[in-house]
Amino acid sequence: QVQLVESGGGLVQAGGSLRLSCAASGTTFGRYALGWFRQAPGREREFVAAISWSGTTTSYDNFAKGRFTISRGDAKNTAYLQMNSLKPEDTAVYYCATHDNVGMLATTPPIAWGQGTQVTVSS
Repeated sequence: QVQLVESGGGLVQAGGSLRLSCAASGTTFGRYALGWFRQAPGREREFVAAISWSGTTTSYDNFAKGRFTISRGDAKNTAYLQMNSLKPEDTAVYYCATHDNVGMLATTPPIAWGQGTQVTVSS
């Protein structure tokens, strides 16, 4: 099994920044891609960003481009989401997910989900 644990959420004012972390563990965690999704109240979960095992391939949804940056730790079992210029509409629960194919993480069910971390952006 694979376990994902997110951290780093919190309350921030509009225009501020937050850095989310996702730590992966488990005996079956392999050379997997990691990614982020978010779900705001009353809305469906949506894709934010993904990164390959090597860290050389990244993808972003349009709203995240230019403001959010996904990266991977040297140990490969950790991913980060640096979020800058935050807006109130970025308020959501942010979830980490993993998949064995970075190109499919945004569109197919992941291998595992984290429990989520709340991000609240005040105006």
